[in-house]
Amino acid sequence: MPFLEDEDGHVIYRGNETTKRDDELPDVFRVKCKGVAIVGEIPSHASLHPATPPPPPAHLPAEAAARKGIPLYSGLVRYFPDAIIAVAELSRIGNDQHNPGKPLHWDRTKSQDELDALTRHLVDAGTVDTDNVRHSTKVAWRALANLQKEIERLQK
Repeated sequence: MPFLEDEDGHVIYRGNETTKRDDELPDVFRVKCKGVAIVGEIPSHASLHPATPPPPPAHLPAEAAARKGIPLYSGLVRYFPDAIIAVAELSRIGNDQHNPGKPLHWDRTKSQDELDALTRHLVDAGTVDTDNVRHSTKVAWRALANLQKEIERLQK
């Protein structure tokens, strides 16, 4: 049975291989699913009931001593509370702009030029952009986005 993944990462199950348009779909069934191909086959033994999504990846080490050695609060939140708040607010502003009406999420398809965008904002650091957000906040957001993607690439 063929399937497609929508822009939110939900798998949309299709009735048969001849279905070409959404209006031809009598039954659309969605479950959250990450890491699937855009188009592929669902095994015939697969259930069409929503699957329990896998747990999110562990971002901290499993070993307690190693986990405690990463000072998230004392080495990040306590150092940069105002900057973290500004970046979090920018995430909301960006989501409202690029994904109006949808829950807060990072739609990575909207912009993928982190270092170019970071540099464009860096040129205007110390000033406020036309949307009343500091360019430096946008530099920080882009730097975090780039770092996150680098770390993810290395983990694969």
